[in-house]
Amino acid sequence: MKKLIIISVSLIFMQLQLFSQQTEVLIDEVVAVVGNRIILESDLETQLLQHQTKGLISGKKTMKCEILEDLMIQKLFVNQAETDSIEITDNQIETALNQRIRYFTSQFGSQEKLENFYGKSIMEIKNEFRDLIKEQMMAEEAQQQIIEDIKVTPSEIRAFYKSIPADSIYTIPTEFEIGEIVKKPPVSTTELNAVRNQLKTYRNRILAGERFETFAALYSEDPGSASRGGELGFYRRGELYPEFEAVAFRLEKGEISDIVKTKSGYHIIQMLERRGETINVRHILLRPKPSPVELEEARNFLDSLAGEIRAGKITYEQALEYSDDPGKMHGGLMINPYTGTPRFEGEHLEPPVYFVADKMKIGEISNAVPFLDEEGYNAYRLLYLKDKTIPHKANLNDDYDRIKNWALENKQHNAIVDWVKEKNKKTYINIIETYRDCDFRTKWIF
Repeated sequence: MKKLIIISVSLIFMQLQLFSQQTEVLIDEVVAVVGNRIILESDLETQLLQHQTKGLISGKKTMKCEILEDLMIQKLFVNQAETDSIEITDNQIETALNQRIRYFTSQFGSQEKLENFYGKSIMEIKNEFRDLIKEQMMAEEAQQQIIEDIKVTPSEIRAFYKSIPADSIYTIPTEFEIGEIVKKPPVSTTELNAVRNQLKTYRNRILAGERFETFAALYSEDPGSASRGGELGFYRRGELYPEFEAVAFRLEKGEISDIVKTKSGYHIIQMLERRGETINVRHILLRPKPSPVELEEARNFLDSLAGEIRAGKITYEQALEYSDDPGKMHGGLMINPYTGTPRFEGEHLEPPVYFVADKMKIGEISNAVPFLDEEGYNAYRLLYLKDKTIPHKANLNDDYDRIKNWALENKQHNAIVDWVKEKNKKTYINIIETYRDCDFRTKWIF
């Protein structure tokens, strides 16, 4: 189904890898201005590289023209969001970031492998793209306000389906809908105290004259910053964990904090430099870890719970009460980070999940499966196969809701195209000569 393109947040993280692959230094320039927003040549190059890695390339100039128009449309929506005073909260941004980090962590196998591959800590990765994700979310919200009241009638749905050529009717691939019951092993008081005491020891030795950066390089469990002596670089307010930031912004140059607890673990922080409302700090991170015994207890608990579900002593829905995942309030369904829905094609599932779910029947529950939570901690979960479809040609009997969504998307797409055509007439737009001969879908220069 043809849809208006908003640059995918899940692709944004590819930029870290793609930038590291570039061997030439590009001379950047502004290629377009939409309202008060600029688009750079480097923006086009980055998106072009993303398309090339997926084999979606039919000609460099043609593809860059398509990317440029998609970005100009996004800038129109961001301008509209600002006009309408649309606000995206820090919590919304953090949630979106955590969903993506969890997915990519699962692809690499561990948080440490993800951080080592990119050469950045999770905190740095998240902060690198916080503004980009905020802008995308603003654009999506503005787009949503345009289409939120659009609906389709049954006759429109049938007419839409009949308008699709027979040889173009989409084949629905196998899809999974999976619930999960999560058990995060508790960390013992002994382990928590050991981590805090270790950090106290480091802090006391640093205060006695030893070098902070040496301890960070040797012992910090933040690989992205450890190699730089724990240095994070400059950050503004609102870009760090709230607990971390509350302490860091109060420090004087050279001062070392007491122990600070965040979702990532325990830190000590040293102020390096303050520039206006930005700070550059070092930190040492230690993560309390559940013991092998605690991990085994979590696995055994879930295996026992799975046995009770299979024996009919308790339903999956009742067992959700024991889940440590907040998603249990919504049926415990896993959410596809690509679509925002509980439906997954096989390629979108984490490989360990796919290998288990593909062998299950609808209604079955798995044994405990190990995984890493969004903060990179070891945990276990039971997988519940709520639904699984087989590949088939879309039809009104079996796929009415899907076809309804396609028809709705088509109607929404047309409404957005009309909105863009009207809005760009009233918005300041400039495109450099290099791209004025692009075969855009919409007229941009009047």
